[in-house]
Amino acid sequence: MNILITGANGQLGNEMRVLSKENARHTYFFTDVQELDICNEEAVMAYVNDSKIDLIVNCAAYTAVDQAEESFDLCNKLNNVAPGYLARAAQSRGAAIIQISTDYVFDGTAHVPYTEEKETCPNSVYGTTKLAGEQNVMDHCEKAVVIRTAWLYSIYGNNFVKTMIRLGRERESLGVIFDQIGTPTYAHDLARAIYAIIRNGIVRGVYHFSDEGACSWYDFTVAIHRLAGIDSCKVTPIHTADYPTKAARPHYSVLDKTKIKTTFNIEIPHWETSLKQCISQLSTEL
Repeated sequence: MNILITGANGQLGNEMRVLSKENARHTYFFTDVQELDICNEEAVMAYVNDSKIDLIVNCAAYTAVDQAEESFDLCNKLNNVAPGYLARAAQSRGAAIIQISTDYVFDGTAHVPYTEEKETCPNSVYGTTKLAGEQNVMDHCEKAVVIRTAWLYSIYGNNFVKTMIRLGRERESLGVIFDQIGTPTYAHDLARAIYAIIRNGIVRGVYHFSDEGACSWYDFTVAIHRLAGIDSCKVTPIHTADYPTKAARPHYSVLDKTKIKTTFNIEIPHWETSLKQCISQLSTEL
């Protein structure tokens, strides 16, 4: 197959690039905005047809959650309009698309893990535009898969893990939110799941993927510092109200992964096992 990976310079795009070596029977087209502006409908259609693309994995997104509150047009263009262009281009060739979405499509008021059937109710610009993007993709491509994920981190780019390691080495103390519960997701694990879907064959639908288990941002930080060997920084739990942000965050956004595991025969590691792997890789670079 000819596979187009958009957003190839981001966390997930880079992991897709690394794992493409293990899935070498396909031909890959890794693009970021320099190679393909996905907000340009004509450019998208031409690229997909000229390169005879059979599958698109859209890793591109506007992810600055707080900035999105004041940048609706740009956020909507990247998270909603552009995925629609990609879906239409895929449909024109009878190709498939895998769209990456987010736990922010839920308002976070539940107390049990969210299944794919749970009613969506975003309460931020980011979540609203990502949900619209999901619907756009499903409406315009028959062979469409949407994967909602959460708390993504990797050795690439800027993310929570890298920030907490840096702050842990710079400061004597840190206050971290303990009343928001979710699941950290190693982008490498999500990339592996995407390749499993490619191998097994597209089964249209919406799916949830994160690593296994659940924790707060406070628990996550404590684990990060322990695994990174940081013991000189005291981490203190704080309430969401103590750290106000422009965009509302879900208080509880643990995702139920039963559907993706059974449909594509995927095994998912515990978040702390994957965090250990990531920090082990980071330690050679930091």
